Amino acid sequence: MYAVEINSLSKSFGKTKALDSVTFAVERGELFGLIGPDGAGKTTLFRLLTTLLNPDNGSATIDGFDIVKDYHTIRSRVGYMPGRFSLYPDLTVEENLNFFAALFGVTVEESYDLIAPIYSHIEPFRTRRAGKLSGGMKQKLALSCALIHRPSVLFLDEPTTGVDAVSRCEFWDMLSELKTKGITILASTPYMDEASRCDRIALCDKGHILDINTPQDIVNKYDSNLYAINADNMFNLLEASRKATGVIECYPFGESHHLVTNEEFDLNHYKEELGDFKNLTITPTAPTIEDMFIKLMKR
Repeated sequence: MYAVEINSLSKSFGKTKALDSVTFAVERGELFGLIGPDGAGKTTLFRLLTTLLNPDNGSATIDGFDIVKDYHTIRSRVGYMPGRFSLYPDLTVEENLNFFAALFGVTVEESYDLIAPIYSHIEPFRTRRAGKLSGGMKQKLALSCALIHRPSVLFLDEPTTGVDAVSRCEFWDMLSELKTKGITILASTPYMDEASRCDRIALCDKGHILDINTPQDIVNKYDSNLYAINADNMFNLLEASRKATGVIECYPFGESHHLVTNEEFDLNHYKEELGDFKNLTITPTAPTIEDMFIKLMKR
């Protein structure tokens, strides 16, 4: 039995189709990532799976329990950390944790061994009001509260958005540790670099799943020639490259532009078409998950 199984799940809000016949399954103990921009449907999917919304069509199960018929059972088996900080800002760290433990009929002591690696970072500030914590500390408190009842499946909706790079890295190290304890984790993120920390990922856009596979296997599917290009005038370089012969696409990528080409592309002819660009460099480069995501979006 899968930890999470989804079949043709759909949800609309008025004329907006947030999810369109989504189907996939997550193995027990898997760290599964949903990767995509705002509006991809990630939050809607999590709200359906945690029984906060009902689907328009399709079905889904958590540990074999139906998200509509068995919502009471599911709520006791899942942990959910929404994208926005949703704990009580006027309660202290300790009071928030005790409150969520009481909601699930457990005590902090019963689950302390599970949350200790996370909670130990903020325990020295247990008397501080949650609203006064830094972004990284709020993140750790929210995760501790989501784990306090020992859920079998943990849903994390963009948990590192707005958090500094060091805290982001620490958070994903914590998830890797939780995975060793047998907890199934579904985490959504707009950050492509976090995808490599997952066992498998689903690339999402506009309510659709574009592809599901391991991060490396998704990258291995990239079958176009790819170059990193730079020059003094990057905006003009972008515009000129998009008009060149044999260029499929050109888009900003960090400090460079990525140039996607087909069989008609000739490097010397491309340079001639560009004209005079100072300090022009063109280097073959390896594709990333983000390159593959952009390619799938263009189909």
